[in-house]
Amino acid sequence: MSSSSIFVLLAIVIYLVGMILIGYRHSKGTSTSSDFYLGGRKLGPVVAAMSTEASDMSAYLLMGVPGLALFCGVAEAGWTAIGLAAGTYLNWLIVARRLRVYSAKLDAITVPDYLSKRFRDNTKLIEIIGALVIIVFFVPYTASGFVACGKLFNTMFGWSYVPTMIISAVVIVAYCTMGGFMAASITSLIQSLVMTFALIVVLFFGINAAGGWGAVMENAKTVPGYLDFFANTNIQASEAGKYGFLAIFSTLSWGFGYFGMPHILIHFMAAKDEKNIKTSRRIAASWVVISLGVAVIIGIVGYALVNAGVIDGFASSSEAESVLVRVSAVMSQKNVFFSIIAGIILAGILSATMSTADVQLLAAASGITQNLLQDVCGLKLDDQKSLLIARIGVICIAIVAVFFALNPNSSIFRVVSFAWAGFGATFGPVMLFSLFWKRCNKYGAIAGMLSGAIMIFVWKFGVRPLGGAWDIYELLPSFLVSCVLIVVVSLLTKEPEDEIVKEFESI
Repeated sequence: MSSSSIFVLLAIVIYLVGMILIGYRHSKGTSTSSDFYLGGRKLGPVVAAMSTEASDMSAYLLMGVPGLALFCGVAEAGWTAIGLAAGTYLNWLIVARRLRVYSAKLDAITVPDYLSKRFRDNTKLIEIIGALVIIVFFVPYTASGFVACGKLFNTMFGWSYVPTMIISAVVIVAYCTMGGFMAASITSLIQSLVMTFALIVVLFFGINAAGGWGAVMENAKTVPGYLDFFANTNIQASEAGKYGFLAIFSTLSWGFGYFGMPHILIHFMAAKDEKNIKTSRRIAASWVVISLGVAVIIGIVGYALVNAGVIDGFASSSEAESVLVRVSAVMSQKNVFFSIIAGIILAGILSATMSTADVQLLAAASGITQNLLQDVCGLKLDDQKSLLIARIGVICIAIVAVFFALNPNSSIFRVVSFAWAGFGATFGPVMLFSLFWKRCNKYGAIAGMLSGAIMIFVWKFGVRPLGGAWDIYELLPSFLVSCVLIVVVSLLTKEPEDEIVKEFESI
């Protein structure tokens, strides 16, 4: 191993050890399952904002979005970024405060738990559906994060993919099982800062290495439609196709997913004071807009670096997701200072992965231990045993995710896209109706959740392959179908009990 690689690795190791120490520090304040899954509702405005967005912006921020922009131009990556930024702001604006107040009133500590108590579902069907959906979609979502870690070490150091992927997973599980949600939130705050540093440094270093901003733009213009928000292309194309209104609306629908993301919604539920939500919203929205914009630009800069011979070319958008890693490798060859900076950048990529994977593991484990075992099956546990089961659940989910992550060729962006659609369509509509429509009842909620989850698979594997006008991101039609069924079924069945209506009105 070269001296530059040693300094890079040293920076990464220090970062990883720091994350474990934070987990150990917060393990002392975690005594109940409520502390483990929700941090005792103690998140301040800055921690709530930045931990929420760090949990949201997984490896697709530093790998998926730049890779897609590099290989396919600005259209899909750009419209996706716009949809995500809009969804982030709207989620904080219309959901965060109401959910914080409502969930605290009901003493709910998970999203399925909140929905079940909100609609007084004594059949437990809402919790069963919610828990199963969380488990089904969070496993591949978490696995995509493990894939990012394995790709990073494989590309940077040439190390074997599987062992390094597993080691990364072990670190995440270590601080997650010790400190639970509060440890995940504090580490996510730190990780968001490291991610920001990585984006800014790579942006300016890349522009300079490519020969300046003028050279970046000239290279981009050589590919037809590369900078056109209404064209569909890639760096290997000699001509551009049309990126029409339907495709744009389909891509923008990523924003709908926010209303149903359990790992984002639980941060709202964990806020210390609903009065600080406005401050959190401003911080979160500003960071998301800037970071997503920079990620798209880095993809364009990456293509200029390929043409300038600074980094090697890419054969696919999946391969292009390693652009930040390759830029870091070039940077590490400069001197000791740049080697350390490169190590921090790689730690930023790990941050993007870990800040999402940790809270996803917690959410998935809560689906098994809290919703299924304790709430549905009626397993009675004291605080100590409940905490032990919660930690075991995190480990079990992580083991399954590792098996899903054994294939290094899976696209991070595409895996996240499917899981995002699954959560958005299952939880998004019912979450909005639960907060804004008092006539919505448990039958409508169940119908909406089931139809949303089923339609994701039907559209993805049955309808979308037909192409043409049917080639729409599965989240959009599934979300709409769920909304329709919630309204229709609620109106066709009996009104909610007076107790539920009065509770809704008081909140």
